[in-house]
Amino acid sequence: MLKKDARLKYSQLRKNISKESLLNSSLAIANKTLELPIWKAEYFHIFLPIPEKNELDTTFILSILQGKDKTIVLPKVSGKNQLKNYVLTDSTKLKLSEWGIPEPVDGIELPEDKIDVVFVPLLAFDKKGNRVGYGKGFYDVFLQKCKSDVIKVGLSIFEAEEWITDTNDHDVPLDYGVTPKTTYSFATA
Repeated sequence: MLKKDARLKYSQLRKNISKESLLNSSLAIANKTLELPIWKAEYFHIFLPIPEKNELDTTFILSILQGKDKTIVLPKVSGKNQLKNYVLTDSTKLKLSEWGIPEPVDGIELPEDKIDVVFVPLLAFDKKGNRVGYGKGFYDVFLQKCKSDVIKVGLSIFEAEEWITDTNDHDVPLDYGVTPKTTYSFATA
């Protein structure tokens, strides 16, 4: 499947999902993340959902991270294809960006090389760990700046496609893909 076809297909599928089904899927995904070998890490980057795009609700994972006393890092768009990362604290104020993304206004900035685990937003992914986002390249640029052993976890309410055929060198593959029913592992030993 081509990226553009995956974007079209999964944008439409997400648009048609009920709020109840989205909520149930989000909770199931959060519970499945507990099975991943990531919980000894300290710094976790997580995206906040865009409700208008029916993105999965990451607040369940956020609650798990808070319950485990992990350092939570939120992204903020900063210039063309750039993300800055801010530590979530009790005083963090969020504001909707021009794309409807809840982002920190300011705070304690954390360099990419400190982040241990990244929960990666996506529209679709394949059985080889290739992901398809919205096509702006924010996460590919960001993930290339992270340390080489950062763990990349894609979260999707839909199962993996067989193969995304038009990947390129700047695409950063996932280590894991988590859906409500399945945990895919792409990590190499």
